[in-house]
Amino acid sequence: MRTQVAIIGAGPAGLLLGQLLHRYGIDNIILERKDRDYVLARIRAGVLEQGTVGLLEEAGVAARLHHEGLIHHGIELAFGGARHRIDMTKATGKTVTVYGQTEVTRDLMDARDKAGLATVYEAGDVSLHGFDSDRPRVRYVKDGVSHEIACDVIAGCDGFHGVSRQSVKDAITTFERIYPFGWLGLLSETPPVSPELIYNNHERGFALCSMRSNTRSRYYLQCPLDEHVDNWPDEKFWDELKRRLDPQAADHLVTGPSIEKSIAPLRSFVAEPMRFGRLFLAGDAAHIVPPTGAKGLNLAASDVHYLSQALREFYAEKSSAGIDDYSRRALGRVWKAERFSWWMTSMMHRFPDTDAFSSRIQIAELNYLVESEAAQMSLSENYVGLPY
Repeated sequence: MRTQVAIIGAGPAGLLLGQLLHRYGIDNIILERKDRDYVLARIRAGVLEQGTVGLLEEAGVAARLHHEGLIHHGIELAFGGARHRIDMTKATGKTVTVYGQTEVTRDLMDARDKAGLATVYEAGDVSLHGFDSDRPRVRYVKDGVSHEIACDVIAGCDGFHGVSRQSVKDAITTFERIYPFGWLGLLSETPPVSPELIYNNHERGFALCSMRSNTRSRYYLQCPLDEHVDNWPDEKFWDELKRRLDPQAADHLVTGPSIEKSIAPLRSFVAEPMRFGRLFLAGDAAHIVPPTGAKGLNLAASDVHYLSQALREFYAEKSSAGIDDYSRRALGRVWKAERFSWWMTSMMHRFPDTDAFSSRIQIAELNYLVESEAAQMSLSENYVGLPY
């Protein structure tokens, strides 16, 4: 087979890139090692920056998002038994939209199917070749038959454990911080406890009250890294969540059976550079952020923005300036998001070495934040998304 851009990975980054390239008249094929249902079953982020929403509009897949998504103008910070609202729209003029990553993925898949674009699911033994030349190739096995795709460019959008970064592991520099705790998450068909997200700093550990819709809630508890989800029946989860919430939120919490429950470790990770000849990394293949700042999916979208524009310039103007500058531009925004996510994580969580002094510093930081317009401006402009 022959295509212009071979995209590895059918998550949101790969699908969004494929849809944008299609609208620019650039041919592409997506390879995904899992089946479609597996990809759609991943429970991930749900807060979209205004820039991400704009990209989905440009890709022509935002109709359901605008119909079902929840526009949020602020967040709440809870500590010391009380809640404090940060008005992000007042500070920045921007909003965020709550719309699950699963729904974004479904919308992109449906658009790709409608356009008749090629996606190969359950592609095994994927390997990348010749990306240090102008004639890269991708090989894979499907139903026991070997295939090869000749292309101009390979986009590695296949996540943290994918083949793309592994193919250049000897040529990259990695930066990583593993946090000494995880998030125990529960999804339930219950109304949210609050119309906006509540970030809770508590002596028993961090908690987050989030949602996917007006009838579906997502809650998280900080837990030890060695914790096991089987140790957390629903009743135990709800009881612990109530202990960490302020009294008003605890009284209004509606509990119910869990739809999904899982534990995710927290890490900060960056791979540099993000370009190797004709191979370009995007999304989780190049970086991971702790979910505290709601940046994972949005960073993948910003990578796609830079890469899609660079490829558009490469084909339309026969210029390599954009692709030559892709890694620098993408990493500039990545590191700012890494900083913000690290800061939010450090401010809201209890670390194993948290002593009395560290606890007082956290509370002082939170008090300063809710009392200072300048501090609220800084948090807000990062949370709603820095400009591309």
